[in-house]
Amino acid sequence: MPVHDWTRVDAGIFHAFHHDWITDIARALNRGILPGDYYALPEQHAAGFGPDVLTLQGSRDEGPDANGSAAPVSSDGGGLLVAASQLAPTAETDMEFYYRRQSSIAIRHVSGDRIVAMIEIVSPGNKSTRHALRKFVEKAADLLSGGVHLLILDLFPPGPRDPNGIHAAIWDEVAGQPYAPPADKPLMVAAYETALAIRAYVRHVAVGDSLPEMPLFLEPNGCVQAPLEATYQSAFAAMPLRWRRVLEAPTA
Repeated sequence: MPVHDWTRVDAGIFHAFHHDWITDIARALNRGILPGDYYALPEQHAAGFGPDVLTLQGSRDEGPDANGSAAPVSSDGGGLLVAASQLAPTAETDMEFYYRRQSSIAIRHVSGDRIVAMIEIVSPGNKSTRHALRKFVEKAADLLSGGVHLLILDLFPPGPRDPNGIHAAIWDEVAGQPYAPPADKPLMVAAYETALAIRAYVRHVAVGDSLPEMPLFLEPNGCVQAPLEATYQSAFAAMPLRWRRVLEAPTA
């Protein structure tokens, strides 16, 4: 199923789809993709990313070793943790990213139920004002600096507040480097792996393309594949026929 042009409908219609897609991704992850020591839960919040993960979670000392070595994974069911992403990173920070103060899915580890990764589907509200976009970008940087891996899905083209897309805004914040997306593929999915450096794995798509599988990092050098296309299809199939017809209508 191709990606649809969500600018054809108002934000409330996308919000309904967003809710179902988040639910379907979490269910798919919990049905055998995640290793047995991890689980996914949708998180409700006002805007941007979820609650203040770093405040709620406290120290990162229980996480993977500072040298990036992966913690052992239990074998009591669940998926297998891939040793490393099969994708080459699009970019990597050229020095250590110093830790500084600055509806998602939270991926948690059973040890203390600590959050290790978050999945965020960008909504029109995240780009509606400069403040909203800035808050989203700063929260992403804050999570990465706190050792939380990210997977960000943006099915809206760049606008006046993010002329090069939301990844460019995040990458400028964490790496101080420019990023120019391809003009013919304005939509974006990006995985971020955080350790001593941050690696970004970015794939661009256009309306009419299928979504790629993307790495969801649970540890430095350890990820599973997020089933974006299959869950997109199942969420879209649950949309009211009235709005599916609008979104599936040929471009004039």
